[in-house]
Amino acid sequence: MTQVFADTNLFLRYFTNDVPEQADQVDGLLQAAKNREIQLVTTAMVIAEVVWTLNSFYKLSREDIRDRVLAIVNTPGLLVADANLLVEAAINYVNKNVDFIDAYNVAWMKKSKVEKACTFDRKHFLRFDEITVVSPDEI
Repeated sequence: MTQVFADTNLFLRYFTNDVPEQADQVDGLLQAAKNREIQLVTTAMVIAEVVWTLNSFYKLSREDIRDRVLAIVNTPGLLVADANLLVEAAINYVNKNVDFIDAYNVAWMKKSKVEKACTFDRKHFLRFDEITVVSPDEI
């Protein structure tokens, strides 16, 4: 089966329908993946860009963005790298009110058994009880 990389703009066109012709093309692509005619693949970086664009340009709520991330991860025929981390990040993006990237990094830390985060931007990391936040001079 042919693997096809799905880039950020495909998801954005599909979710926003701001270019209906392109949204329809994406719908056809998703149907082909669902029917196992092709295998779509994408990365966590693509999902991060989707989140950033839906937030900064389209001004969607965190809940709407979370729901779209979960929809991507659960799309039949689409393989998403680090899907389990993205699900956890999407949930914590809403529940902990943190940046999506910070939520993803904490999910990765937990999976990798990394217990300390060294940062000057402590605010969001401190919302996670399962990690310790330190600055460089505390190491």
